[in-house]
Amino acid sequence: MSGPLYVPVLPIRAHAVAAVKDLAPRVRDRTSPLWTLPVMTAEDADQLKAAVDKELRRVATMQKHTAAWLDAPYADLTAAPYADLLDLYWSHTALRPVTGPDLPAAHQAAAVASALNAGSSLGIRVRLPGTWTDELADRTAALLAGADPELRVDLLLDLQTVLPGRPDAGKEALRALDVLTQLTSWRVIAVLSGGFPDDVEGLLDRDRGDADRADWDTWHEIRASERSYARLVRYGDYGILPARNIGRAVDDGDRSPYGLLRYTAERTFLLARFWAEKRGETGATREAARWITGFPDFRGSGASTGDRWYEQCARTTGAKGTGNAGTWNTMGNIQHMTYVVRCLSGEAE
Repeated sequence: MSGPLYVPVLPIRAHAVAAVKDLAPRVRDRTSPLWTLPVMTAEDADQLKAAVDKELRRVATMQKHTAAWLDAPYADLTAAPYADLLDLYWSHTALRPVTGPDLPAAHQAAAVASALNAGSSLGIRVRLPGTWTDELADRTAALLAGADPELRVDLLLDLQTVLPGRPDAGKEALRALDVLTQLTSWRVIAVLSGGFPDDVEGLLDRDRGDADRADWDTWHEIRASERSYARLVRYGDYGILPARNIGRAVDDGDRSPYGLLRYTAERTFLLARFWAEKRGETGATREAARWITGFPDFRGSGASTGDRWYEQCARTTGAKGTGNAGTWNTMGNIQHMTYVVRCLSGEAE
């Protein structure tokens, strides 16, 4: 089975695009993101078209030489501007179309047509936020039955949020895979899940703390099973952001007055929060970075661009170089994605 080593689920936003762009070549070559177009808003149709085109062009340009998936689950593909723009980018770039059994028939048909026009594979994103059901199996089978039998298909089983309070996630994933792997010959099989907590408040003590990477444990549970397909399953996650944030509108005004630095360790996310409203006190940002770099889990500036930023932020003084929310997301994801690829390829210490 061909395909990537790692499938990060990322929103089409500047900070996420910058993170993938700045990955080391050896990491980027093993990574195929599942880009998700978030909810888009604008004052009129022309502004909406310009905004959607800008976001799609941003990611298509960055992925010019490396394939990825493009999902637009919140878009109405029967109406402008999505109908024309999605077909354009799905058919004429390295971004493979994605649809799912939970989406309207028109969305499914448009994605299938674009995949055939492009001669690419079609991603089928099966969302499983809870218990596997026969209805979901039937809908997926119907989607496959309606597609061209020559069309190559990729299974993207999306468990969405997987935190310690969902211990049955691995079992439900295996139930789903037992059925889905029998429906067709998949080009790629990936299990996606978001292990970053929705709310860090209860995990912090004096603005410092950690969160278990339950999604990582779930994937290992799948790989350790005796299923014939287990060793073929690729790992995917939502990086250092909660899974529920993936579709949040770009102009969403719900902003926290706090900043948060995140660092991915073997079994946990290290969390360092600080006051950031109106830029806050830049010394607090550096103090948070020093807390992270003081852990034995910190791998040093040579590990990634993200690690290097943490170390520079911790060691220098003044306002310059402390960044903003976009910087913290970008650097955190660079560090995270680099470490995940190293773990998956057996290169982690």
